[in-house]
Amino acid sequence: MRSKTLTSILSLLTKPYNPPTIMTSPPLTQTLTLSPSDHLLPAQLEPDQRHEDEEEQLQQSYGSPIRSLSSEARIEGAWAHWRKLGRPKLIVAPMVDNSELPFRLLCRKYGADAAYTPMLHSRIFTENEKYRSQEFTTCKEDRPLFVQFCANDPDTLLEAAKRVEPYCDYVDINLGCPQRIARRGYYGAFLMDNLPLVKSLVEKLSANLNVPVSCKIRVFPDLQDTLNYAKMLEEAGCSLLAVHGRTRDKKDGKKFRANWDIIRAVKKAVKIPVLANGNVRHMDDVDSCLKETGVDGVLSAESLLENPALFAGFRTDEWVVGNEDSGEEGQLDQADLVVEYLKLCEEHPVPWRMIRSHVHKMLGEWFRVHPEVREELNKQSILTFEFLYGLVSRLRELGVRKPLYVKDAPVERVSADAMGA
Repeated sequence: MRSKTLTSILSLLTKPYNPPTIMTSPPLTQTLTLSPSDHLLPAQLEPDQRHEDEEEQLQQSYGSPIRSLSSEARIEGAWAHWRKLGRPKLIVAPMVDNSELPFRLLCRKYGADAAYTPMLHSRIFTENEKYRSQEFTTCKEDRPLFVQFCANDPDTLLEAAKRVEPYCDYVDINLGCPQRIARRGYYGAFLMDNLPLVKSLVEKLSANLNVPVSCKIRVFPDLQDTLNYAKMLEEAGCSLLAVHGRTRDKKDGKKFRANWDIIRAVKKAVKIPVLANGNVRHMDDVDSCLKETGVDGVLSAESLLENPALFAGFRTDEWVVGNEDSGEEGQLDQADLVVEYLKLCEEHPVPWRMIRSHVHKMLGEWFRVHPEVREELNKQSILTFEFLYGLVSRLRELGVRKPLYVKDAPVERVSADAMGA
């Protein structure tokens, strides 16, 4: 059964969209206070010195306003920002209810260079304080960070973006969500049918924010349409483009392979940094993608949910058994990762629905061995950390162990820096 909280959020997401008038509101740092025991909310953080230095550099490079810059100056500024961040190439993709702060921090510990927040609904973000405080948290260690919004109204998107720009490195526009809820709400990949609106969203942010704008897209069935789309986004002010190599209709990542050839063509067609999304299940895929597409970084989503240590070179037995390059057992398994994740959740509280989802994903193979333990989890309408730690202990007592593996030989790594701008 759906929780009341999730049902409430779903009803808000599908509520008819009536663009609000932008209201001047006091800075969030004045409306929220931080006690020593509280987890860090974005509105309670002081922008770190790196962001202040970065903002000053961008202003010097871009000038003000950004829309007055030449195309060459904007592209130069996009690359200056990317280099300032260290050119991250291993990136946690945006995942609804799954790329929240504790999970981002866990992935960062195991090799992720940067991460996206879950998709945030721009209208609800501007209207609902509870939604803001529950759905978006961050901390000083959570950088570089992309904050992603879905939207179909430029003014509303800008109002939402203004609230987070001091605490992130990019404000990202979700132009790739293919789910039915995006169709009903008229956002994500369904804006591909209204390119003038898409252009206006990018232009509004690029002309009014002090942080760069990024976009995450899906591809059109026709290659030239995709290339024209990417060039339009670049011209509108997009400073970084993440390309999911599947069309809007191909939602099942296990059934449909992402098309890296299209991603390579996009990389060649635009001058801004490009990231690839799709078909990244372990580090061999990372290296292959970088080589075959020439992109500046890769995103992983579903595979990280099962194995948050993917970017550190660990892989599940699914990608080891029957492989000539089979690996040796690493000193790590998914139960270890669950315990680490729960400890991070105690430090940085998030809604329990997110925690439940991650436990199911990380221990999925373990539950297949002992489905009765999974049923115990499903029966718990109210979760506690004590129960979840006990659940992990019970699986171990039952003798379940599914180790993560590392390759026998080091994988040849490709440096994004070596690929040039």
